[in-house]
Amino acid sequence: MSSPPKPQAGEKFQRLVEIMARLRAPDGCPWDRRQNFETIKPYLLEETYEVLEAVDKRDWRALAEELGDLLLEVAFFAQMAAEQGLFSIEDALDAVNEKLVRRHPHVFGEAEAHTPEAVKERWDQIKAEERRKRGDSRSGLLDPVPRALPALVEATAISSRAAGVGFDWENADQVLEKLHEELAELAAARQQESQERIQDEIGDLLFALVNLARFLKVDPEQALRATNAKFRRRFAYMEAGLRERGRSLSEATPAEMEALWQQAKQD
Repeated sequence: MSSPPKPQAGEKFQRLVEIMARLRAPDGCPWDRRQNFETIKPYLLEETYEVLEAVDKRDWRALAEELGDLLLEVAFFAQMAAEQGLFSIEDALDAVNEKLVRRHPHVFGEAEAHTPEAVKERWDQIKAEERRKRGDSRSGLLDPVPRALPALVEATAISSRAAGVGFDWENADQVLEKLHEELAELAAARQQESQERIQDEIGDLLFALVNLARFLKVDPEQALRATNAKFRRRFAYMEAGLRERGRSLSEATPAEMEALWQQAKQD
């Protein structure tokens, strides 16, 4: 006897939508019923970063699970919107499907785009036309970039947009010169002992680093995440080494910690 057909992705997604509706029903889960758009926002952000962590670790089983959790947040928002008559999950799916087809005329239409750069340029043109048609009042080039983005991501986005219209350095060496200039200005701010100016110069320095990363084709957010993970590994190594000696971090001398840190770098 043949086994029953395996449920398709659409059926499984519909099951998620149905479970979410059941949880929000009058006789559903008290916690789920109490939530609103504001209270769920932190969970959406948390799940997004857990997806990124799974990608960084190349943990594919965890990535599958975290993507499922991220889909849960999508279903949660859509269910709350449906309850208020704002829109349905079907509206969200229609919007993304239509957008993908509309913004890929080189795949679904007669347009041509043979390089990633050409695709990106066409994508931005289509987005601008979409905003014009719906009467979007954000006319500035940088206006569409959300201020709520993580600072490194926002800096990358706005500097890339500015570079796209020619407001940019010519090469990475010029950005390095700017970096040295910002370091000198930070040193001057420290001598003045002006905390406000120090903060301002630190911001300028970080922005210059973001632009240097862009010229070198490095994602600064991912670069910093990788360095954070490396620091965590080395610090854990140092802690473990001290524990083996019956020492705590508070008892260890700077020389002991430095020696273990150098061992961690070699390992």
